[in-house]
Amino acid sequence: MLELSNDIYLWIKALHIISVISWMAGLLYLPRLYVYHCEAEKGSELSEKLKIMEWRLFKLIMRPARIAALILGVVLILNISSDQWLEVWLVVKLVFVTLLYGMHDMMNKWRIGFDLDLNIHTQKFYRIMNEVPTILMILIVLVVVLKPE
Repeated sequence: MLELSNDIYLWIKALHIISVISWMAGLLYLPRLYVYHCEAEKGSELSEKLKIMEWRLFKLIMRPARIAALILGVVLILNISSDQWLEVWLVVKLVFVTLLYGMHDMMNKWRIGFDLDLNIHTQKFYRIMNEVPTILMILIVLVVVLKPE
């Protein structure tokens, strides 16, 4: 167990929240770009511009924010006593966070598909996938704030 001072702990917690918000912004926006990309003709100027936007959002915002959220989250978990690691709310939160990580990785797979002009999904698919991070975010916030037992 780490024993961070209260001030350091609060700074790490604040930075963790900022990282998560940045990551979530990308998780919520990238599928919307995919919806637009479905409308663009392969090789068109719009398609090429969307490829650049998707790459930048993923590589320059989402990936660093996800890494920062992970590192800061691990530091926060290491600061609590080991008997708290198995509290229901924390385990449930970590399951939902794992699902968010899976969504992040799937979005990268889809991004690569668009990059290679090999997208196989429809606008409807991406509209539905756009809701998954929102639902997970809501569940995570509820679990963290309400701490069910």
